[in-house]
Amino acid sequence: MPEKQRSFVGKWITSERFCDLSPVNVFHRQLDVRARPAVEPILQNRHVLFRRQFELPAAACTEIFITADDYYKLYVNGVFVNQGPTASYAFHYWYNRIDLSAYVRPGRNTIAVHTYYQGLVNRVWVSGDSQHGLLLDVVADGQVVLGSDETFRQHEHTGFLAAGKAGYDTQFLERYDANAPEVGFEQPGFDDSSWRPACVRKLAPYRVFEQPSRQLEFEDVAPAAMTRHGNTVRVDFGGIYVGSLKLRVRGRPGDEVVMRFGQELNDDGSARHRLRANCVYEEYLVLSGHWDALNQFDYKSFRHVDLELPAGAELDEASVALAARHYPFALRAACRYRDEASQAIWKLCVDTLHYGVQEVIQDCMEREKGYYLGDGCYSLLTFCLLNRDFALCEKFFDDFLRTSFINRGLMTCYGCSMMQEIAEYPLIMMALLLAYSSQTGNLDFIRPRFAAFADILDFYREQYAESDGLLSHLDKWCVVEWPRNMRDGYDVDLTEGKVCRVKHNVINAYYIGAVKCLNKIAGQLGLAPCGDAEALQKAFAEAFYLPGQSAFRDSVESDHVSLAGNAIAYFFELFPDPAAGKQTILAMVREKRLTQSLFFVTFPLFCGLLRDGEGELVHDLLTDRNAWLNMLGEGATRTFEGWSRDLKWNTSLFHLTLSYGAAFLTDWDIPATFNFRT
Repeated sequence: MPEKQRSFVGKWITSERFCDLSPVNVFHRQLDVRARPAVEPILQNRHVLFRRQFELPAAACTEIFITADDYYKLYVNGVFVNQGPTASYAFHYWYNRIDLSAYVRPGRNTIAVHTYYQGLVNRVWVSGDSQHGLLLDVVADGQVVLGSDETFRQHEHTGFLAAGKAGYDTQFLERYDANAPEVGFEQPGFDDSSWRPACVRKLAPYRVFEQPSRQLEFEDVAPAAMTRHGNTVRVDFGGIYVGSLKLRVRGRPGDEVVMRFGQELNDDGSARHRLRANCVYEEYLVLSGHWDALNQFDYKSFRHVDLELPAGAELDEASVALAARHYPFALRAACRYRDEASQAIWKLCVDTLHYGVQEVIQDCMEREKGYYLGDGCYSLLTFCLLNRDFALCEKFFDDFLRTSFINRGLMTCYGCSMMQEIAEYPLIMMALLLAYSSQTGNLDFIRPRFAAFADILDFYREQYAESDGLLSHLDKWCVVEWPRNMRDGYDVDLTEGKVCRVKHNVINAYYIGAVKCLNKIAGQLGLAPCGDAEALQKAFAEAFYLPGQSAFRDSVESDHVSLAGNAIAYFFELFPDPAAGKQTILAMVREKRLTQSLFFVTFPLFCGLLRDGEGELVHDLLTDRNAWLNMLGEGATRTFEGWSRDLKWNTSLFHLTLSYGAAFLTDWDIPATFNFRT
């Protein structure tokens, strides 16, 4: 997709607290613990507001170009417009271009922006770097009529008080004080005369580009049920969504409404606000004595909420809604099976992607909110197949290629300050690239990026290849399958945080598969191969193949045979005898079904089986009562992080990865895409 860079008239503005700060470098290799930055707690959880009035000529065509670090919510003339940007790095920072025609009027207008600096090191934003600011231009009929500068007024919102943190330091929970003087700051009549002028940042090392993805959509979800139990109102929204709560309530000034959010219920019918995913979702609304509207800045993943009202408080039940947010979704695919089980699984997966994809493809909606490379390949491909639109896929490739400034072998999460490296993920991306090429035929997109993809394989070869070409001594974490109890006893120490010194099967199967995928694309582009896949495949068989069992062992130090150690090799056609290899896989699958595979083994396993004409078996596995149907049997409205709630110790009940079931229920040419014999 073409990149649009803008030279802003406006300046990066901020508050006195941030204007003189230098950027903190948060980027480093995962195992380089000495490079981990120290964060400044005094800077954390800062909600900085900006306001400005401006004049517009009559009947002007008006739009805004806007960005902020970490994030913004935009209001024009008291009305919420949108929010952003998608997280990114300063050297390639996103701005949003938004049409304001529906929000402005001739004459005086008011722009108000709620910005946020979180200050935590996590998978959500590039934060903890001491960088905050707002940048915008308002353009009318092609002319800049307003740019961010010192004429803007700024003030920190004192009504957003921290109430602990959720997830893996993912977000600050909120205690919203409806009596704070900044309440209503977005309204044109708000008195900001006591606010101070904005400060221009001394250092703003950004290069800004128009965000190629679309803005979020928002919809209010009405309660499916609402019941009273003493002073507690229990609300069920009928399914898990991503968003925030809306309500109006009146009570004595200083009294608090306690809000407990859950994805499921406790045995007593209350909202289970201590989520399986290790988030404790308890937040508060401090009342002013008037009718107060709850204002929540950050989002959560929930279905149920318990509202514990103070004595004498009145709840406007008609005002209660879940303000859901998600990426635009237009279903353009159909399920090719008509049986009841397939249709139910299809709906589960489609709804998960419809309501789960945010500004990026995340894995879980609560614990990490991370933009992950590996499992993101599978859920993103499914999203694109369902929408028949691969724009997010193109952004995905570009985003993760940019992480090469930290490590040529790429990082696990994009656009964040949490440094993690999982060895298989960049290699899995090569299979997604091949699927993209097959589905779109867009070699014009791939051609200028091909060298960057090839350099990833060069990095693996230079850093980890032994004399036979196979990889060993990886300082990136090899996950194989997750959680570890789904690895079928894979006999290698895969402890995160240390070098895996054993030459083992799965990472090499992915590596050879990545070479095969990129070689197929090189052939389409008329370029030389990226590696000698035939020699690597021969070395792989010599290292791992057990001829007497027609199976691959897990490592050069063990003769243990696992599903993981054979399914990836089967997908990339590494068996010396393909027919015998297929029979080995069929025997394993018929014995183990999906009890020893989940995120990373099931997808390539299904692809290999479909390529080899085993469509009935794949459908049988898809509709196995212990897989997706088990989620539904346990009340799932979105795909779980596992076949059941109890499979993991920290299960997310809104996790995108297993929505890829829909990819195998609709039509796409798997045999042609992943045929590595030609």
